[in-house]
Amino acid sequence: MTDVVMPQMGESIVEGTLTKWLKKPGDKVERDEPLFEISTDKVDTEIPSPAAGTLGELLVQEGQTVQVNAIVARISENGAAEGTRGDSRVSAPVVQAPPPPPPQPAAAAPPAPPPAPAVVESPKEPSAPLSPLVRRMARENNIDLSKVAGTGAGGRITKEDLESFLKQPASAAPAPPPPVSAPSVSVPAVSVPAVPIGQAQPTARARVEAMSNMRIKIAEHMVMSKRISAHVTTVHRVDMTRVAKMRAKHKDDFAARYGMSLTFLPFVARAAVEALSAFPIVNASIDGTNIIYHNEINLGIAVALNNGNGLIVPVIRHADEKNVLGLQRAIVDLASRARARQLKPDEIQGGTFSITNFGSFGSVFATPIINQPQVAILGVGTVEKVPVVVDDAIAIRSQCYLALTFDHRLIDGALGDQFTAKVKSVLENWSEEVL
Repeated sequence: MTDVVMPQMGESIVEGTLTKWLKKPGDKVERDEPLFEISTDKVDTEIPSPAAGTLGELLVQEGQTVQVNAIVARISENGAAEGTRGDSRVSAPVVQAPPPPPPQPAAAAPPAPPPAPAVVESPKEPSAPLSPLVRRMARENNIDLSKVAGTGAGGRITKEDLESFLKQPASAAPAPPPPVSAPSVSVPAVSVPAVPIGQAQPTARARVEAMSNMRIKIAEHMVMSKRISAHVTTVHRVDMTRVAKMRAKHKDDFAARYGMSLTFLPFVARAAVEALSAFPIVNASIDGTNIIYHNEINLGIAVALNNGNGLIVPVIRHADEKNVLGLQRAIVDLASRARARQLKPDEIQGGTFSITNFGSFGSVFATPIINQPQVAILGVGTVEKVPVVVDDAIAIRSQCYLALTFDHRLIDGALGDQFTAKVKSVLENWSEEVL
């Protein structure tokens, strides 16, 4: 008997939504054959079967959100799925997320123990594990976790609970002191409407469609990043003429040799790696009042999924060990597998710095949002030929804009500009061969 568990698809991911079962109970499955689909704020992907055998009873239904490592089904390796279904049903309530929350409001009900201490004890931190994201949000917003009621599995406090708690003081600041138990009961009620912001109804002129789980998670992640980091964007104009000539010289041979196009992105990635080596604080992250300097340069490359179905940031590990060819190969491989929903969990976590190439869609420049827990992201605008003044004469040059968004809590404006100027210098004075 093999347990099928909800995998962890990112460093800060503590839960996932099972969106679709690809097999039915009693079906034969092969090892590594797609078994079910999940959606998190990091990825929307298929999960392979951990073993070959017969799929037993499903412990988690489609659309249900559960914690990572929770058992979602079992596979009988000898084909005797029927004999194990009785046992599976016993453990199902323990795995599922919905059952734990209902008992909590009953336990926290104020009638029997009116004193405040009795109410505070139930949501205290030791009652359920806290994710790194929740700890960081609580620390940065000075939130007393003992006053936050958890609506997650087993009473776990989620980031939605903290967001709801942060919204409370503005509307009900005087209410918490007299009835301590009242806020704990109302917090879950506040967090529910937070997702469906509007109650719009379809009309003859409009169509109402619910957001996908992935889009909801992306929205939450973006809002959380803007709330945590002090975003500042600096924009530098870069003369890409040398790179453009190098690319034009080798692109046909490159395509013939390696079966893929040579784009501008690996050149920018290579220049960014040089700048990250020169300014390691841009490759760092923040943990409370501590700065974490990463010894590896792991580049996150933003990939737009097909048909506008979201955005994902797979990671090129040890990017400083790769040349332009190696970076182009990695970018093409990760992008193609991201769109085919074939990325592995370790390929979407551990990034230390990100690059987003909005120029591929014709954008001149934009102000990207930092991918937490990183402290900076580099946006690349489209490369186009424009007339410029060179030595008091008009010349046609290939140019683009680089937009660096950085966390002003850690990176000052001068340092942000120095970093971007280093990337600019490497690109404008390009000398490295690509073949």
